[in-house]
Amino acid sequence: MSEPTGADGAAPTIDPNAPEFSLQSVYLKDVSFEAPRGPRLDSEWNPQVSLELNTGAEQVGENLHEVVLTISLTVKNGEQTAFLVEVKQAGLFGVRNLPEEDYRRAVASLAPGVLFPYARSVIASLVTQGGFPQMLLPPMNFEAMYLQSMLQAQQQATLNS
Repeated sequence: MSEPTGADGAAPTIDPNAPEFSLQSVYLKDVSFEAPRGPRLDSEWNPQVSLELNTGAEQVGENLHEVVLTISLTVKNGEQTAFLVEVKQAGLFGVRNLPEEDYRRAVASLAPGVLFPYARSVIASLVTQGGFPQMLLPPMNFEAMYLQSMLQAQQQATLNS
């Protein structure tokens, strides 16, 4: 396979000062599945789902950051807890030359968007293996969630000043 070339036939140069946010690896950091009564149901299956999403990031090396998407799912059928699932899906991202605002946006919207399909797959598998009907989480718009949180923070700052 040949190296990519520019219009003049020369190999393209990579600007060492260019911003970078690149996926290096994806891995399952932690997982928990609890079904207090197993798949036994005292009534017709009519699940009430409670979903929590959290994202955290930390620098783990030079130009290398770990982003962890935590999804906690509690499903009740009537008053009884059917199952609880918590998945911590992580990724290592190469980060260079990003202004703080761009870094926050990348960690809060881009990285979770990359990690979510992996976590969604793990959750679907755990629920099915636990003997429950298939549970597929709907797609999430992390960009919209990030913008909403920024708007709420601005409103809170306005109220506090």
